[in-house]
Amino acid sequence: MINKQNLWFLTLFSLILVLSVYYITMPNDLLIASSSTNNSKETEEKNNGTTSEEDQDTISEADSLTALRVSLDEERDKEKEELKTTMTNEDATTDEKNNAYEQLKYLSVIEGEEEKLEKLIKKEHKLNSFVKIDNNTITVVAAKKKHDVSLANNIMRTIQGQYDTKKTITVKFEGN
Repeated sequence: MINKQNLWFLTLFSLILVLSVYYITMPNDLLIASSSTNNSKETEEKNNGTTSEEDQDTISEADSLTALRVSLDEERDKEKEELKTTMTNEDATTDEKNNAYEQLKYLSVIEGEEEKLEKLIKKEHKLNSFVKIDNNTITVVAAKKKHDVSLANNIMRTIQGQYDTKKTITVKFEGN
């Protein structure tokens, strides 16, 4: 049985882990959003009130990727809360608490892998993207207006190169 001291340790550890992941990932999202907003304002001032089509694409791409990230974060936060509730529930068995803790650890690992893959795509292909991992399925949404089969194939090869086992990889292009 988990005593109070161990329960507090697990609760605080999971809280620190979640906050760490949040603060590691948050500055990148803020920098992307603020830089695209600043670029659009500068362009607007230069063009006397008109924005170029390229800047509008950048803003809408960043917005759509941010919306996907927020949606996934909300879904995962809800799942984490349920797992934490199970861990702190006095009526739950030891196996249920252990399974909830393992699932919480798994979610943290998955979030780290998603961030790593997004950075890899940015580095290798110079492309903003959103990555979602669900078991053996990896979904990539790339911020690009034109659908490019060879680029999608290269992204899939880049991602598969990170894993020893075969993964199902889907690449979608999203842009206006």
